[in-house]
Formats: sequence, C-alpha cells, structure tokens
Amino acid sequence: FSSYSTSWVEHARTFVAGAVERLGLGPDAFVVEVASNDGYLLKHVVDRGIRCLGIEPSVNVGATARDAGVPTLTEFLTPETGSAVRAEHGPADLVVANNVYAHIPDVVGFTEGLRALVADDGWVSIEVQHLLTLIEENQYDTIYHEHFQY
Repeated sequence: FSSYSTSWVEHARTFVAGAVERLGLGPDAFVVEVASNDGYLLKHVVDRGIRCLGIEPSVNVGATARDAGVPTLTEFLTPETGSAVRAEHGPADLVVANNVYAHIPDVVGFTEGLRALVADDGWVSIEVQHLLTLIEENQYDTIYHEHFQY
C-alpha cells in the first residue's frame, strides 16, 4: 500500500500539482494512472475535481482505492485494456506509470497499452529507477526478486 509512505504521498501531491500547472489540466481533463495501487496519487487528482481512473491489477489494493473515492479498474494493462478504457472514457490527457516497468514481463504490450490510453496530444509520465541514484543514495531496498528488469 503506497499510502503507508508519507514521503511517497507527498511526492505524488507535488507531482500532481506540477502536472496540473504545466499541462493546464482542469475539470474537462482525464488522467489515468497505471499500477495505481491504493490511489495514493489519484486522490490528489480527485481532490482537484479532475476526472481520473486507476488501473490496478491487485484486487484488494484496488478495492482500497475505490473505498477512498478513487475510480479504479482491476485489470492488468494490455493493448486491449487500454483500448477498452479509451472507448469507454475517452483518451487520457495524462497517463502516469510510476515504478511499474520493472514489474512488467511484456514491456512491448504494456507500452502499447499506454499508447492506446493517451490522446494524440496527451502526455505519458513514466518514472523508473535510476542506477546512479540507487547507488549514490543506497536505495538497495528497492531491488526486489520479483522484478523482471531494471
């Protein structure tokens, strides 16, 4: 549950504030977060009155997000999922994928899913680990055996 980390929740709040300002996101915008966990990031989008959707494959974690008022679809992102979400909700102005690529066995399919979600003039924000930062800041606790790649 990402919300257990107050520093991570603050990082998400700062990210959302910056994205709203830089991209001019308002009530007519649509934001999607993939691997949205318990809604730690999208709750800041909801608080701003911006339409959003989380895509989270973990049933219990996605339920926690929904209980917190964050619309969440319990699915893995595939090209088909991305297309279905776009058909139902419209294209996303911003798609966020934070620290999820290491968990994905099918990077190409996942990336095609991101493309299916985002508007032609929309933005995709991808956050991944950076080796130099990992070493310099001793972030070895972020290395998990279930990661497929770095």
